Amino acid sequence: MTLLDAIDAYGMTPARLQSCATLTRRRLAALALNLMVYGALCGWLASILGAGGWSCIDLAFFACFLVASPWAVLGFVNAMLGLWLARFAADGVAQTAPFLAAGESPAAISERIAIVMTVRNEDAGPAIDRLARMETELSATADGAHFSWHLLSDTSDLAIAADEERLIAAWRAQRPGSAGRIHYRRRRDNSGFKAGNLRAFCVDWTADYDSMIVLDADSFMQSGTFLQMARIAEAHPRIGILQSLAVGAPSRSAFTRLFQFGMRMGMRSYTLGASWWTGDCGPFWGHNALVRVRPFLDHCVLPELSSGPILSHDQIEAALMRRAGFEVRVMPVEGGSYEQNPPDLAEFSRRDLRWCRGNMQYWRLLGLPGLAPVSRFQLAWAIAMFIGLPASQALLALAALKPFDGEPSSVFPAGSGIAFLLAYMLVGLTPKLAGLLDAAFSGEARHYGGARLFALGAALELVASYLLSAAIGFRTAAFLLGLPFGRAVAWGAQRRVAVDMSWGDAARDFWPATLFGLTLGGLLCAGAPAAVPCALPFIAGLALAIPFAKLTASPALGAFFVRHRLCAAPEEDASTQGSVSAP
Repeated sequence: MTLLDAIDAYGMTPARLQSCATLTRRRLAALALNLMVYGALCGWLASILGAGGWSCIDLAFFACFLVASPWAVLGFVNAMLGLWLARFAADGVAQTAPFLAAGESPAAISERIAIVMTVRNEDAGPAIDRLARMETELSATADGAHFSWHLLSDTSDLAIAADEERLIAAWRAQRPGSAGRIHYRRRRDNSGFKAGNLRAFCVDWTADYDSMIVLDADSFMQSGTFLQMARIAEAHPRIGILQSLAVGAPSRSAFTRLFQFGMRMGMRSYTLGASWWTGDCGPFWGHNALVRVRPFLDHCVLPELSSGPILSHDQIEAALMRRAGFEVRVMPVEGGSYEQNPPDLAEFSRRDLRWCRGNMQYWRLLGLPGLAPVSRFQLAWAIAMFIGLPASQALLALAALKPFDGEPSSVFPAGSGIAFLLAYMLVGLTPKLAGLLDAAFSGEARHYGGARLFALGAALELVASYLLSAAIGFRTAAFLLGLPFGRAVAWGAQRRVAVDMSWGDAARDFWPATLFGLTLGGLLCAGAPAAVPCALPFIAGLALAIPFAKLTASPALGAFFVRHRLCAAPEEDASTQGSVSAP
């Protein structure tokens, strides 16, 4: 590096994309906004609870709110920032992600890029079919020869492994011009899980590739997105990880369609707002992302834990990559990057439990030396996402017990309490509402089936989201409380195809949540029947968890949703569908 280069780089992020001073100001502004909203909510709640003096239940309720609410507050701030950047700020996206401009360049690609899909005991057919469709589409472009394709298998089931080998051979036979760029490797053990699988690939192939684009078995990316990411990486060699904003692929499952509709709306403004201040310390979600091979191999070695290998490896790798002097960036706009979400409530809950178990390992990693402050915050926030769930369940129980604490009901400020509840619900819904407004303002609603179906989908998803979050929140909170006592969940293959769920299966997974919800409802009916309507959004999902799980897993309901384009994805529109299809 020359002296001039050193002077130019001073005060800039490693890729020289933004001024460090600018990012510091943004982070301070985001912190101030969070503290203002959090402080206002806490102060308001304190005035309500303290109106008749502080009982033990009041104190416990307030303490639980302090723990449970920061996640919702940050979501509110990020979403409002994102909506402002997308719709009202001049060049808001360019201010947030200046590297995106390089992705639009027509420049030829010179780097060598491996596209790797990791699998373990998956149904080989759909995964390899997705990989083959991506290869066909990308190889038809002028830069297709710069990409190679790798199926990295950790499969232990010999029958599935045989299917993998057979399907790879058939794929090569069908694509003779690409056969030399299609590779298959199966490890005989699953050491290090997915992170170990990727690391083994980097050890074997580091001399052959500059970067790898990591895919899960349910991932799909369009050729334009591969090329965009490759051009950004080539223009900015100090970007070590480039994460795309993956959205749900079209689905035939009613549950998945409901969840993905809300997730897509919630992520668009939230991600843009978060990117504005996280900047070079962005997230890594472990798939649909470009990773530089040599820096990953040299600097992203996962620490050893006495409890076993790190399960949620991605955000640790992002923190280590940033510590090594490489930026971690997220592309905060939708664009040709897809994933497949769980097909029913039970499978969704199992995935959530696996994430919870993995994220709780971050407690031991918060003190890693040399991490950037925002990277350390990302780890802490991954913990906080789950820590707030037991507190949220405790809030429900304490609210149901409040009428029995001996405080005269006449001194409780019911009007202020209802207003507070509505305000807090609005805070929690803001990411989705901001996304809905953004989609409406941009004219994208027409791709969701038009304004009427878009509004109907939003209403259906809103109701479903309360039912889903209540059931999942209780089950995950119970699992989290059991972790110190040896509670565990298997980290196995995910079920990705929708099947009908029996009443027995639904009851086995969700009877505790149902019992909890019915108990809360009974307490409220006995102690404060007038409060039951206000509590319904929070306890209905508990009491109705079993029928909700059963109904939304129904293939018949899924077919009804598809037929009437309820909670549709834009890719189901004939004008935008391309090669993305429903699983």
